[in-house]
Amino acid sequence: MLYPLALSLLSTTAFAEGGFYGDPPDATHPWAIHDMNRPQPPRVEPGTFSTQEKPGKPPSDAIVLFGGAQKEIENWQSDKNAEPTKWIVKDDALQCVPGSGYIRTKEEFADCQLHIEWSAPSKVEGNSQGRGNSGVFLMGQVEVQVLDNHDNPTYPDGFASSIYGINPPLANPLFKPGEWQTYDIVFRRPIFKDGKEVDPGYITVFVNGVLTQDHTPLEGGGGHMKRSKAKAFPDKGPLKLQDHGNPIRYRNIWYRPLPKRAIEGGEYSRMSEEATAAKRAEIAKNIREDAAKLEGNARMLRLLESTCYEANADAKESGLAMVKDFAAAAKATPADKLESRKGEILQVTKALRYLRQHKLIAEELESKKTLEDIIVSQGWEEKKKK
Repeated sequence: MLYPLALSLLSTTAFAEGGFYGDPPDATHPWAIHDMNRPQPPRVEPGTFSTQEKPGKPPSDAIVLFGGAQKEIENWQSDKNAEPTKWIVKDDALQCVPGSGYIRTKEEFADCQLHIEWSAPSKVEGNSQGRGNSGVFLMGQVEVQVLDNHDNPTYPDGFASSIYGINPPLANPLFKPGEWQTYDIVFRRPIFKDGKEVDPGYITVFVNGVLTQDHTPLEGGGGHMKRSKAKAFPDKGPLKLQDHGNPIRYRNIWYRPLPKRAIEGGEYSRMSEEATAAKRAEIAKNIREDAAKLEGNARMLRLLESTCYEANADAKESGLAMVKDFAAAAKATPADKLESRKGEILQVTKALRYLRQHKLIAEELESKKTLEDIIVSQGWEEKKKK
């Protein structure tokens, strides 16, 4: 059986579709460069953008906290006593009733992509912090400020889209009061191990499509008047919306959970040496199991490919024994029949070159020399590759 790509070996693109292509895994990178053993990204159907007249559609994997329906008020409760909120749904928006208190989601979550739209009253009243004030609290801990700052100076670390008490926004891209403002937030909570901070947590914010917080460290979460200090967050927490005495409106609130970071055991290009070793062993095992279902060249090449991830004497010995038989058969092939075997000979030679280049086989093999000699004799390459 020929390896599935044998007929297209001369295509540069085709080489990327199998093993023996990019640099192999190393101590902190469990996957090779351009690794086809790496999981494909999950499909997400994108949503649509909002307009002033109509909220956009969330992506297909979003969890909707408020989409405009009256019944969705049941997703929220009073922050003070967990009773039903006194906020109201009006004109498809979730509207703060001043004096009724903060609200929070019944659902709790942590690292996320959060989308939320808000609108300050069109009738301008007050100034500084007294004008269109509210706040979006991630996990109930960190406030992304909501404030009508279209033409309203205030202290910068309390400006709209500031991480309140920590960092001012990079820009002021707000629309006029009464219009809908869009916050897109990427949130990562702090990570502590053995009582020590190993990742401070971060927030990135886009306001109306403009970057205003660029991976800003949380510094403990911020707060009013006092400088916050690093602290551990719970594993999960609610989203809270602030009642600051203004009838702020919210709409189109949804989030997407984010995968774990590498420091928590998530799978990324660069990981700890311990996590990388475990992942490489897992990948190698999966490849060996795949090889057991195959025959001929396909099995041989998958066995050898597995050794790029984890040393395994049985896989290496079996793969190289099959290479030896393959090379002997190729050498015995009549000259006028060799052209029909060009693809597979080039493919196996490519794999052996890769293994030798990256020191995954210790010495030059006689079987590799046999195949290289055939390639030269047939003029399949302009110059012999080592």
